[in-house]
Amino acid sequence: MSAFDGIKEPVQSYVDIWTPMFKQASEAGLVPDFLLHWGHGAAMASVLLSMGVIGAYMGWQIRLGNGEEVTPLTLGDTIREAHPKIIGGAFFFFLLGGQGGLVLLDTQGQSILESPHAMTAALSVALLATQAVLPKLFATENGKLARDVHAYLGTATMTVLFAHLVTGLNLGLSF
Repeated sequence: MSAFDGIKEPVQSYVDIWTPMFKQASEAGLVPDFLLHWGHGAAMASVLLSMGVIGAYMGWQIRLGNGEEVTPLTLGDTIREAHPKIIGGAFFFFLLGGQGGLVLLDTQGQSILESPHAMTAALSVALLATQAVLPKLFATENGKLARDVHAYLGTATMTVLFAHLVTGLNLGLSF
């Protein structure tokens, strides 16, 4: 029994739409095996190591009182303005990339939603979604608590995302 038993069948149906096209491209020699195997990981690691790390750094800069600064990383915006854009963009790419990861895993004949990598993916998405909602509470009477939770949960989210990277490397090396 898996935590994903309730959604595995519809997710597999979605993946089955795309898998034949990737298999055909592979069989035709249009996509090298190395790219099918490591492309998802390389793309998602680049998002985490650029947008994720920069966004987390900016979050802590805001927390430390430097949110009104403009730096080369913010492209003319203040750190406070750039932080949600960068982290929101990373979340968007993670959502898209997760679909690609499922398709590429299936294309290589591996089962989906049965690995520690799938578990850390689900946890990462849940944490990022929670993080996206918390700023709505900043202007309420519990704003300070919401800001505290956002800061420390953001750090925890980055920890889970790095654990996700490690489980992905382990998954990729397992076959």
